Amino acid sequence: MRWPPELRETPDPQGAYPRLSDAQLQALAPHGERRRVHRDEVLYAEGLPCAEFFAVLAGKVATVEGFGDDGEVIGVHGAGRFLGELNMLTGQVGFVTGVVAEDGEVLAVPADALRRLVAGDPGLGDLILRAYLIRRTMLIGLGAGFRIIGSCYSADSRRLREFAARNRLPHRWIDLEQDHEAERFLWSMGVTPEETPVVILNGEKVLRNPSTPELARAIGLPTPRVRQDRCDLLVIGAGPAGLAAAVYGASEGLATLALENVAAGGQASTSSRIENYLGFPAGISGGELAERSVIQADKFGAQLLVPAQACGLHLDAGDHIVTVGEGGAIHARTLIIATGARYRRLEVPNLERFETTSVYYAATMVEAQLCEQDPIVVVGGGNSAGQAALFLSRHAACVRLLVREDTLSATMSRYLAVEVERHPGIQIMLNTEVRELIGEEKLAAVGAEDNRTGERFTIEARAMFIFIGAEPYTTWLADEIALDPKGYILTGADATRSGRQDTPDSTGRPFPLETSRAGVFAAGDVRSGSVKRVAAAVGEGAMAVRLIHDYLQAGE
Repeated sequence: MRWPPELRETPDPQGAYPRLSDAQLQALAPHGERRRVHRDEVLYAEGLPCAEFFAVLAGKVATVEGFGDDGEVIGVHGAGRFLGELNMLTGQVGFVTGVVAEDGEVLAVPADALRRLVAGDPGLGDLILRAYLIRRTMLIGLGAGFRIIGSCYSADSRRLREFAARNRLPHRWIDLEQDHEAERFLWSMGVTPEETPVVILNGEKVLRNPSTPELARAIGLPTPRVRQDRCDLLVIGAGPAGLAAAVYGASEGLATLALENVAAGGQASTSSRIENYLGFPAGISGGELAERSVIQADKFGAQLLVPAQACGLHLDAGDHIVTVGEGGAIHARTLIIATGARYRRLEVPNLERFETTSVYYAATMVEAQLCEQDPIVVVGGGNSAGQAALFLSRHAACVRLLVREDTLSATMSRYLAVEVERHPGIQIMLNTEVRELIGEEKLAAVGAEDNRTGERFTIEARAMFIFIGAEPYTTWLADEIALDPKGYILTGADATRSGRQDTPDSTGRPFPLETSRAGVFAAGDVRSGSVKRVAAAVGEGAMAVRLIHDYLQAGE
């Protein structure tokens, strides 16, 4: 490693590198060992799981991206600081390398012991968690971690990039259409165009057009394999409702397993800022809320598998059997369906042609970087559209919000509508609908129409973000439980009126969130009649667990 001539400790304006107090170091000491360390010694490496938590007692330790002669020093840390980032709590591989820059001493604590301490010591736990969350955001912003190399016109490139972004995995995207050195590099490695995109881990390991589960396993995310598991409570979906159910189920002693097809947080994780969630007066991003919830669920012993898609449901010997992609099956005593809803696609010609390059259904930092200093349009008049417009306005050259209604407050929360209306970088176009997409390989403009006058006009746009309502994800249920005409799950009295109820009324069932099948509950946006708000979904997830206890007691 080529060290700079003078190694100064990295400043900490964001609170990412706090110092442990003497009392906190004393609390950690019985669980670890003091260890002398020497210059250039690697404490943990990029691409490998982090087995130990390190607190620096003396000397200096650097975090480095791409360790070796070409390694880049990200930060230098002295006595009192601790190392690592969010992967220390989640079990993911490391995205940077920890290298001793100056002889000294560290306290090494096994990762499992750290997780127990974080769960049992609120003061220490809050300090470490807050720092780790900030560090994860910093790594994402720096483009640290693994590399995804491919063409911007490739659907598989977009699949991998969206998976990495939605799961907040630090990575860097390299576009073969722009970086010809990268193209020559792949040729030198014998990678053919048919084998792209590729993922490069730790600067060495190459995954050629990996499936999403293959990438997840390489990063250290728990994924289902071909097997049969059994649990007390199976939660399908890890949006706000599903994560709340996992936290409460595990904390109340149920063996709890949760499945999520794309990323923890569900639709909420695509929101750059949730401003009306109780307890966060400054707002919180959907991604950070999901990260905190996953750590909380893990603290109580719930297991979350990502990516894992539920493919079917049937009943066998009293167990609810959920089949999962890649051939797995999970047996559960009780089930909570919290699969949420997915954004609708716009009914416009040629949409599929642009979906791999210019059309998006989320507004995270990755999408923002892709349209940096470009003109864009956001289609929709709800809260998701408003939040996306505000967030993207910090990156795009201009944002035009296309709303088919004649007033913004008709479908958007008033506080948000006022903020959008006052923003100088957002042009609101009411009574406007998209009729045409214009461009060759990438979007150049959209053809729009005033739905009052019928006037047609063209709007310059390099990207289009669509937030026009959602549809429930219930097709995998086939005909197993009762749904309303729109595909949402009927619960409680509505399930009874459907004529599909298979539980006797004499026991007081179905319970309020119970479906037409005994022991199967629904929570959040997928439930017919639900309030489409994060707080409501969290409440329903917690309530469903309480009702499951009542259900189990009634059956004893």
